[in-house]
Amino acid sequence: MVFRKLPGVSASGMGLRLSQKFVFLLFLSGLVTLCFGALFFLPDSVRLKRIFLSKTDTQPVTVGSGSENDAKEHLKRERLAGGKAQEDLTLFRSKAESASERATFSNHGASSDTFSYNKFKQCLLKAPLGREQGRPSDPRTAERRDKVKEMMKFAWDNYKRYAWGKNELRPLTRNGHIGNMFGGLKGATIIDSLDTLYIMGMTEEYNDAKEWVQTSLDLNSNGEASLFEVNIRYVGGLLSAYYLTGEELFKKKAMELGEKLLPAFNTPTGIPRGVINLGSPPTIPDKIHYHFIRLASINQRLMVVFYFLMPLQVMNIRKLLSKIEKPHGLYPNFLSPVSGNWVQHHVSIGGLGDSFYEYLIKSYLMSDKTDEEAKKMYYSALEAIEANLVQKSPGGLTYMAEWRGGILDHKMGHLACFSGGMIGIGADDGVPEKRQHYLDLAAEITHTCHESYTPTKLGPEAFRFDGGAEATATRLSDRYYILRPEVIESYMYMWRLTHDPKYREWGWEAVEALEQHCRVDSGFSGIRDVYATTVGHDNMQQSFFLSETLKYLYLLFSDDDLLPLEDWVFNTEAHPLPIIQRERDVENHLSFAFLIFLFPYP
Repeated sequence: MVFRKLPGVSASGMGLRLSQKFVFLLFLSGLVTLCFGALFFLPDSVRLKRIFLSKTDTQPVTVGSGSENDAKEHLKRERLAGGKAQEDLTLFRSKAESASERATFSNHGASSDTFSYNKFKQCLLKAPLGREQGRPSDPRTAERRDKVKEMMKFAWDNYKRYAWGKNELRPLTRNGHIGNMFGGLKGATIIDSLDTLYIMGMTEEYNDAKEWVQTSLDLNSNGEASLFEVNIRYVGGLLSAYYLTGEELFKKKAMELGEKLLPAFNTPTGIPRGVINLGSPPTIPDKIHYHFIRLASINQRLMVVFYFLMPLQVMNIRKLLSKIEKPHGLYPNFLSPVSGNWVQHHVSIGGLGDSFYEYLIKSYLMSDKTDEEAKKMYYSALEAIEANLVQKSPGGLTYMAEWRGGILDHKMGHLACFSGGMIGIGADDGVPEKRQHYLDLAAEITHTCHESYTPTKLGPEAFRFDGGAEATATRLSDRYYILRPEVIESYMYMWRLTHDPKYREWGWEAVEALEQHCRVDSGFSGIRDVYATTVGHDNMQQSFFLSETLKYLYLLFSDDDLLPLEDWVFNTEAHPLPIIQRERDVENHLSFAFLIFLFPYP
């Protein structure tokens, strides 16, 4: 899903609302587990060992938000203020996951440094690509899947022709876009597309992408980047490619990049900064280093940093969230890392708060359903959401309103449309007697998001349910569509959960709309007004279109054994990461590291 990112990451200039600017991004523990945390599941490295054996003072890392526009605005203000980083506000852009605080060093051990990719594959319940790469037996469905693959090839070929090595393609002007979001890193579309190319069987294109990673991916950037965006796209994309293919190249690059992200955790609270200078010296955060230097064994030191102290840093965030008073059981979007208090009582299941809830249930699933704390937090939050945010329109549509200090704003964003899939995948693991209730709620929300897809069959950035409106964008500033995947993501999950054919029909409607309104001569472009009879394009082929939108469509028209949900959890950029089955691989170092990180033993 992209981005469970904030609206406005697009380079087309569609930014955040003014009231949301000047607040900074707080990533919760989901940042660590599904992407950055997955990095820690990898085996030992001499490079990391060398880094973690020395103490180096670090320069303060700029605090900022997860969007390009906000990062620019913050850096501008910081220069005007003499370069002093403001740390009073951190945007609660939450990826909440990780594990219970039940860790002791004695359980971590320091041996078994070798990771066997073959052993890892044996711990999967099913082959990642299924029996026949998930190709459906139904000819009509297979034809539709082939069409999605053709769209991927068209998007990729034009990117390669006109924007190779740049972050994204501008299809109208036939050139590339770099932007400031990744701190000088390039090739975002290449990294984001690796796993999509692989699962679609596009061997030549995948090999071209792999060669570029090997020869041209330069991680020696010295710019300020969004920690969130680099993590979900670059680290997530590289890790997913590694777990799918076993190519050591991707593991090496992911670890090198992960080292550059570690200074983000060097804060007074342990809460990572939203913007990081990728040229900062990689050091252990001060609080971790204090404990680190007290240990005797070199191997034990490294193990403790990755599998003990970092999870404890993450658990500090969970502790804070468990103690702080939550209005009506809800989690507002804005939290001060200095005071530990809510800054604004704005609650949203869309932009700013969506992935917090998403990753509570996903961290539970990724833990092989052993992270009981995440499970408890998720279902408690879901009960509060149902009691306070879930609404029914006069026309019978179920939607998620936003909550602003006790006042409901009857608005639902496109980003919130992921919640149909989220509630669906959690239905089997909650209170058994409420399973059907949750499936019904997931279906109702997905239906509402389908209804928001206009006569063009593409949905606006946000739609409302007040003043007589029913799932309609009443403001001009909400009418754009930037190739987002969230509605299609819910179609895919609901198909796999129910096999109701309407979800595939709705997905095909989206394919036809993308072809009619977003396909241009040299790629795919977002559009500025989903209600306009004459389409105006924004000249941007987002990297998440290849990573998420087309991937979810391809999975929708594939058999369920292609990336089966029993074995894989998708991060917020739709990069699949594995569920390690505890009982099947207890001697494998990767599995061992995973278990230590997610569920430390008492």
